[in-house]
Amino acid sequence: MAAAAGLLGLLVLFHWLERDGLQDTYDGHVSFLDVIYFTMISATTTGYGDIVPVTNNTRLFDALVVTPIRILFLLFFIGTAYLFVAQRTWERFIMKRIQRSLCDHILVIGYGTKNSRAVQEIIERGAEPCSIVVVDTDEERLELAKAVGCTVLKADATHDETLKAVHVERAKLVIISAGRDDTSILVCLTTRHLAPNVTISLAVNQQDNEIPARRAGADVVVNPLDFAGLLLATTHAGQHIADYLADLATMKGKVRLVERQVDPHEVGKALKDLTEGLGLRIIRDGTPYGFWRPQAQVLEPGDVIMEIRPTTG
Repeated sequence: MAAAAGLLGLLVLFHWLERDGLQDTYDGHVSFLDVIYFTMISATTTGYGDIVPVTNNTRLFDALVVTPIRILFLLFFIGTAYLFVAQRTWERFIMKRIQRSLCDHILVIGYGTKNSRAVQEIIERGAEPCSIVVVDTDEERLELAKAVGCTVLKADATHDETLKAVHVERAKLVIISAGRDDTSILVCLTTRHLAPNVTISLAVNQQDNEIPARRAGADVVVNPLDFAGLLLATTHAGQHIADYLADLATMKGKVRLVERQVDPHEVGKALKDLTEGLGLRIIRDGTPYGFWRPQAQVLEPGDVIMEIRPTTG
């Protein structure tokens, strides 16, 4: 619009300066209003013939300058039509195709600092970027998510229609960090209502909101500020503990913390006898048992093992 207005202003200025080269067949007088009128009908290739260029200079300007500007106007209009009609229609078509194929995907609500780091770590752990769907209302954040290969949707995740559009009921994991705790908890409530069995991880900024977040249906509640304080406190016992904990949390470290189901050939063995990793604890029927507990001396079917393994690659 700015470019089109600038070009029209340039044409009006020249036609006004060269108004003696124009002839008005109606009253023989070319006013400023006539110049604007002639400029508009010339630029849009309408041309009624009531005002015409009569001098060589004016005709030459019309042929060499006005005509290319007419072509630019056509490109502007075609580009605008493509942007607002064709491109958006195509994007809606692509989104419909993506929505039909969504299954076992990871849904990320909000793409701020915490969730963008989480997405990066998930990709480093082997997830396909196209299997991650990011929902946010900020265009710049969505562009960042799109740059790493994620599927994006600009929408408000507090609405049922948004979560239905990305098939939250088919997702295997929903990660929520919407900036404000109340918004995140509302999204969690909506998600749990639409997908009773999906795993929900939620980040809160205030410790007081951890219990409301769990009651809203979150399976995992993380307080980044609280966790950062715990890491800082470990320096009281030694300067290397915080580094090792950070090493465990990322795929870029030398070791990683793994949670997995017990393998059939491991049933009956003790947790300490594992050969692929260093067993720390088991979760049996929802209750954790450390490696020193009697329950960890005999692994049973259905146990969940937490162990430390060296990072490969």
